[in-house]
Amino acid sequence: MGKIKTIEYFRVLPRWLFVKITDEHGNYGWGEATLEGHSQAVEGCLDAMVQRFVGYEADNIELLWQTAHRHSFYRGGPVLMSALAGIDIALWDLLSRRLKLPLHVLLGGAVRHKIKVYSWIGGDRPRDVEAAAKERHAQGFRAVKMNATEDVDWLDSPSALDTSVERCRVVKALGMDVGLDFHGRLHKPMAKQLAKALEPHKPLFIEEPLLSEHYEGIKQLSGFTTIPIALGERLYSRWDVKRFLHDTSIDVLQPDISHCGGISEIRRIASMAEAYDVALAPHCPLGPIALAACMQVAMCTPNFTIQEMGLTIHYNTEAGAYDINNYIKDKRVWDVREGYVEGLSGVGLGIEVDEEEVRSVAKEANAWAPKGFVGPDGSIREW
Repeated sequence: MGKIKTIEYFRVLPRWLFVKITDEHGNYGWGEATLEGHSQAVEGCLDAMVQRFVGYEADNIELLWQTAHRHSFYRGGPVLMSALAGIDIALWDLLSRRLKLPLHVLLGGAVRHKIKVYSWIGGDRPRDVEAAAKERHAQGFRAVKMNATEDVDWLDSPSALDTSVERCRVVKALGMDVGLDFHGRLHKPMAKQLAKALEPHKPLFIEEPLLSEHYEGIKQLSGFTTIPIALGERLYSRWDVKRFLHDTSIDVLQPDISHCGGISEIRRIASMAEAYDVALAPHCPLGPIALAACMQVAMCTPNFTIQEMGLTIHYNTEAGAYDINNYIKDKRVWDVREGYVEGLSGVGLGIEVDEEEVRSVAKEANAWAPKGFVGPDGSIREW
């Protein structure tokens, strides 16, 4: 046992927010509180948590989690839950490092020895997907994800969807599985058409076919298509998730470990999903700490199915040289072979953070700004 001595956070390129917690005996752990495009808001929340939780017993992870959530009165939402996630992940890392065990051992032990993964192709305005898919295949991936469309109007010409279907066909022809991320960009009139058009090509899943707030539309769409429906990155707690499970409107749940309160909450969400025969495929186009935390959860979660990896995702390459191989000392942990990454076997999260690089980059890293689309008439479109 040891009391929390310091809680530090580091804004780093390309768009990530890392958290380090150290106890009074010098034990430490790393977490990730990334909320893309809203770093300053999460940093403000972390400032308040630093004042509140320095001096708490570092091992009492659940007590701290419940205090942060329930004594906040205004609870949940992306900012609070992302800040809490960073602290929660760091505390689990600290505890398992202190005990010299891989984190998944503390969560019940391994149910698998390797983890199925996919990566991104195509960018915000998807293009050149054939060459990109071939490159991913050469890297060891057997599944990829891409944005289904560019920006689309509320009711657009049906021809706006033709290239989406063609891109799916091209990637499938290479022998790879492909998930299509609608990204909440489409409204119901277009989402219905695209789901129907994609069905003969058998995508792995369609993600956020509508924004999560349109739960009744997602329920309707789920009865309209045989393609598995996935969502969850914009659901921040088990309370956000429960309606979709009760409605039986989704097949794959994609909570983001850095958005939904960390390891403690994603484990509860996974157990809820298992009871409804829903698979877990955590959202993670983020940094290496969040990815390592997801991998630890995957190792011990029966209904886990596949893990997103942000390796050279367009958000990273646009920022220059920073990717998931940065900020860690052993980059081999992310080696992909025949669609799988070997389970992380090191203590804690299973990675060693390069603190010198983190502190150096954090000195000058600017916050990443949210993106957006504007239609030809000047109206705001979903991104």
